[in-house]
Amino acid sequence: MGTLSVIIISKNESKNIFDCVKSAAFADEVLVLDSGSNDNTAEIARSAGATVLETDWPGYGPQKNRAIEASKSEWLFSLDADERISPTLAAEIRTAMNSGEFQVYDVPRSSKFVSKFMQHSGWWPDRTKRLFKRGTAQFTLHEVHEHLQSELPTGHLNEPLIHFSYDNFETVLDKMNRYSSGGAQELHKKGKNGSLSSAIMHGVWAFIRTYFLRAGFLDGREGFMLAVSNAEVTYYRYIKLYYLNLTKK
Repeated sequence: MGTLSVIIISKNESKNIFDCVKSAAFADEVLVLDSGSNDNTAEIARSAGATVLETDWPGYGPQKNRAIEASKSEWLFSLDADERISPTLAAEIRTAMNSGEFQVYDVPRSSKFVSKFMQHSGWWPDRTKRLFKRGTAQFTLHEVHEHLQSELPTGHLNEPLIHFSYDNFETVLDKMNRYSSGGAQELHKKGKNGSLSSAIMHGVWAFIRTYFLRAGFLDGREGFMLAVSNAEVTYYRYIKLYYLNLTKK
């Protein structure tokens, strides 16, 4: 039976980290890389049973790749601080590791937007690669929305990862600001241009895609609010890109 490390990156996650670490207690190692939290995230993680390494912040993808290098097990599962592994998913992870069928697996995520776990809007099943054998995958180096890359065939787990993505609208606004800034940086690196007209058009399209094409209307009021949020973050991404390009000239 192979060994498993659950790797978690954190900063100022005192509200989430205890339950996150505890949900991963079935693993042989729970490793938390904390990047300068000024709350008691590191202490809480240790009290929950995790090994904690305190580091600087090189970006999402590089930090997760650091966690891969620092971990000890044959298999790894990448977990975010606002996510939880249910007992049924934990059992499925162990079964997949021992099957020998695949070396990389994705998992569906059940994500909460403020007051509801979404069933549409592009948020379900939201499959994301998380379980992999050492040496078979690495994270991309994107400013935001980094993801696991592998050249190997991907197996599919069925039990969902529980994702408390947005607990309240303060979180929505905070992530909107961070994600739009990171997205603007990514577009700038690719040589893209922004303008008021492109920001409006991309924002409108984001609303249409979320609410109509991805059936966000079936998620009720939360589906509408999420569509508006997606439109706003897209709008601000292109406005920030416009001003970023101006300052870099």
